[in-house]
Amino acid sequence: MYVCNFYLKAILKKCYMNGTSDPYVKFKIARKEVYRSKIIHKNLNPVWNEKISLLIQNVAETVYIKVFDYDFALQDDFMGSAYLDLTNLELNRPTDVTLNLKDPSCPVQILGYLLMTVTLVYRETDPRETVQNTRLLEAHKRDELWRGVVSVTLVEGRDLKPMDPNGLSDPYVKFKMGCQKYKSKAILKTLNPKWREQFDFLLAEEKGGIIDITVWDKDSLKKDDFIGRCQVDLAGLSKEHTHRLDLALSGGKGSLVLLVTLTASAPVSISDLSFTTLDNEEERNKIMAKYSLLRSFQNLRDIGFVQVKIIKAEGLMVADVTGSSDPFCVIELNNDRLQTHTVHRSLNPEWNKVFTFNIKDIHSVLEVTVYDEDRDRSADFLGKVAIPLLNIQNGEQKAYVLKNKNLTGATKGVIYLEMDVIFNVVRASIRTITPKEEKYIEEEQKISKELLQKNYYRVRRCIMVLVNTGRYINSCFEWESPQRSLTAFLIYLVTVWNFELYVIPLMLFVLLIYNYCLIRSGKDNRISSMQELEESLIAYEEDEEDRTDKESERKGLMDKLSAIQEVGVAVQNGLDEVANLYERVKNTFNWTVPFLSWLAVFVLFAGTIILYFIPLRYILLVWGIHKFTKKLRNPFLIDNNELLDFLSRVHSDVEMVHFHELNQESSQGLMTFKKKTNSG
Repeated sequence: MYVCNFYLKAILKKCYMNGTSDPYVKFKIARKEVYRSKIIHKNLNPVWNEKISLLIQNVAETVYIKVFDYDFALQDDFMGSAYLDLTNLELNRPTDVTLNLKDPSCPVQILGYLLMTVTLVYRETDPRETVQNTRLLEAHKRDELWRGVVSVTLVEGRDLKPMDPNGLSDPYVKFKMGCQKYKSKAILKTLNPKWREQFDFLLAEEKGGIIDITVWDKDSLKKDDFIGRCQVDLAGLSKEHTHRLDLALSGGKGSLVLLVTLTASAPVSISDLSFTTLDNEEERNKIMAKYSLLRSFQNLRDIGFVQVKIIKAEGLMVADVTGSSDPFCVIELNNDRLQTHTVHRSLNPEWNKVFTFNIKDIHSVLEVTVYDEDRDRSADFLGKVAIPLLNIQNGEQKAYVLKNKNLTGATKGVIYLEMDVIFNVVRASIRTITPKEEKYIEEEQKISKELLQKNYYRVRRCIMVLVNTGRYINSCFEWESPQRSLTAFLIYLVTVWNFELYVIPLMLFVLLIYNYCLIRSGKDNRISSMQELEESLIAYEEDEEDRTDKESERKGLMDKLSAIQEVGVAVQNGLDEVANLYERVKNTFNWTVPFLSWLAVFVLFAGTIILYFIPLRYILLVWGIHKFTKKLRNPFLIDNNELLDFLSRVHSDVEMVHFHELNQESSQGLMTFKKKTNSG
């Protein structure tokens, strides 16, 4: 048994030179925190003069040291970390050690220096102490080999108890499972708060546990008031499935809405992957029969079934000072969120996990995100891919190049996936003209000059298409080209003389078929326009990274201008919606999503036949009776616009970039473009 004595003297910080910090130091052995120093307030060159004695079971264990800046009421800021190799120390001899503090995301840059005197001493231990240390190490081992992850999404609260004199509350929620605790943000002045926050608990026992949940009213003048309590018994929930829970609060009033998922059990061997659901011929035939055309109207909400095999990743980004990462993978389909286990200290992890989802909307997008696990703070982002279900090739193992957070460019690494999708076409078509499922967890919208400018140019491009079309039509009246003007004049005479209402869907039908023939012949202009937009989004992404530090300095000012922020976000989103509407109409006729374009062909063809054989007044009469009486027939019916619901499933140009698969060559090209942009 060894005892390591530390004499922590000083830290010399190179950053934060225009302000102050409140630094403290954490020591970790075997991934467990064993000591935390005192906080030195408002000092860039703190001196602790602390003596620390740590019991070391194995001298080969490295000591992981992290420095943080204490921030009251907020998350402490990371200031750097370093590893201390004890094997380089001589026994019973004090050694002065200078450690370079680095950020794993930028290992080249040195953030500061940590000075200490370290003495390694061998000591005979008492048998009782040995038993105690053995138990401690076993506990550490159990914690490292945790059995799973419980993902809890706090969606909203309903009809909570009023605690303030104005009849409202400022509610927030506390979660506790064992020694793991979380606290949500406070939503001011409401009895129906919408949090949309997600928390992860490590599950150490196979049988599960109980999450204790309490709701409080925030009060800045006195102690916070208790609103209510509820619990989630994990033993009663099935694994690898997202459960929607509506929990009534005991000791108070109202309820909480949660999404709870138990996932990330132990990995399976690669041989076990061959015995999954869809690889079993009998099981596959049962699923195929369930979603066959003959059973199209049996269960309209059950659209289909998707199976995802997350096999491995290669060449991931380095996230730790040791030159490796602790990657795990999160897979999301709408509000369903599952997670793999963590592969420690690897840039080429193998997960070999199989997940299955029931499809509620065939136009949903499967998102696979790779993170680096960090017990002391939130996980680091390593890469992401977004795959529309309609783009999946059944049974094909593919390597997807990982993208950045905004899905606008490539990042380091590839991930290997194998997917199968089985769905019913009729049910999927009916679901297409109903409202999309709301996604609970989305990033908060922020005002951004560059994003506002980007949306402006997108709308401007839409307007220019209309302007150029108007100029083209006007040129026909001016007879600038006699041949073109004469052709247009004859087409106008024939069309007006023979016009009937069915001609409108017929013309749109012809336009769809014409564009389809162009695409089949290889004359596809979608790729060049998507590349242009992709390059502009990459340039925007670079500008976004350069602005990060400046925005943090203006944080106080932005808080004071929250009203302007809301107006700016509204204008920004309005431009985005206008651009999306135009691009989705355009992409319907460009066959961006063939399923939807074929559906439009079918509807337009049917509309042409109906309008040809049935007088317009009969159609309007049926439509009016349906519109006026549907609330009488079903008082709980949610009114919707079928055309807008259909268009919401069509990909906009930005979504085309997000869902575009990158290969190795295009990934290297995007990296070269980034370097040129930075040098420019």
